[in-house]
Amino acid sequence: MRTFYFAPLYFIVLTIIAGLFPQDSKAFDFIHDPDRSLPPPSVEILTIPGPGLMPVPEIDPDHRFISIIGVGDIMMGTNYPDNSYLPANDGKNLLEPLHKILKSATVTFGNLEGVLLDGEGTVKRCRNPDLCYAFRSPEHYVFNLVEAGFDMVSLANNHTGDFGPEGRISTVRALSDAGIAFAGTLDYPATIIERNGLKFGMAAFSPNVGTVSIHDIANAQQIVRTLKENSDIVIVSFHGGAEGPDHQNVTCETEFYYGENRGNVCHFARSVIDAGADIVFGHGPHVTRSVDIYKDRFIAYSLGNFCTYARFNLRGENGIAPLIKVFTTPDGKFLKAEVTPVRQTGRGGPVIDPDKRAIRSLQRLLREDFPNSELSITDDGIIRKR
Repeated sequence: MRTFYFAPLYFIVLTIIAGLFPQDSKAFDFIHDPDRSLPPPSVEILTIPGPGLMPVPEIDPDHRFISIIGVGDIMMGTNYPDNSYLPANDGKNLLEPLHKILKSATVTFGNLEGVLLDGEGTVKRCRNPDLCYAFRSPEHYVFNLVEAGFDMVSLANNHTGDFGPEGRISTVRALSDAGIAFAGTLDYPATIIERNGLKFGMAAFSPNVGTVSIHDIANAQQIVRTLKENSDIVIVSFHGGAEGPDHQNVTCETEFYYGENRGNVCHFARSVIDAGADIVFGHGPHVTRSVDIYKDRFIAYSLGNFCTYARFNLRGENGIAPLIKVFTTPDGKFLKAEVTPVRQTGRGGPVIDPDKRAIRSLQRLLREDFPNSELSITDDGIIRKR
């Protein structure tokens, strides 16, 4: 099912939203600014319809539990600076090995790196070209996400502005038309979808220009509180923490990377849970980081590189990642989680890792970073409370 925009109903939507959210709150600034040339919100801004291609997900018929899958960074190939970084068959095979698992949850989430754009756009300028990449995937690649069963993606990262306003506009339109919910930019800070009679809210944050700031804790909490008032389960995504295997451990201090403040991810995650978040999925470091639990709510501090074709370092820890399926009660209380360890082969694309390296990394990192955690992780990737 596709999401359509109906201009005659636009002002009705604004009226409804104005009644739902106080005017002095920055949490949901859905008002469309014509100068930005972004598409107006859908008439179903709080219930974006899903792809319509997913099988019946795993769910208890008595609604005793639900399941949410989280994966890390997704970049399905880029035609910038040239087409040599595009995968064969339009990337249709990249996610295929994980389709069955990705489609098994009530809701499936990932972090979309880069833009979906068929035009040229305005490529970003970088202070240090050696540390700067720009990702531009053809717009029809969005249907690879649809076929894989994704319900929602984060746009709060350092690549959402890679091709200027043209890239942001095109990405929003492509995702909206495909029925995939998104959040994390200043224009679209949060979203709510409905699945199996439950409403799932999602907000996303990062330290990057044009996204909702990970540093403004008060605003993040206000967004989460508003989502909690209007949904059953609240998922928060953040892009934060320093990058690479040398920064795999969670320090619970403010982290910097090449001079950029990447936030205190522990403080952020616990603060949004205090405000009503039920699951927190982290990304940005490009490696697996530890999981933890706080107030019976699940936190994954980094889900690593999930599907990152051609332009990413996939050596060692950079090439493995956990796909985490979190089971909660209908009100968000953590029950258990299941880890599917994946690795990327060739130039990129996830497959199940028979060596289960991501599970071993999670076990090690949990011991090192949160030795007093209530969680335990089995060799088969089952995460439970002790």
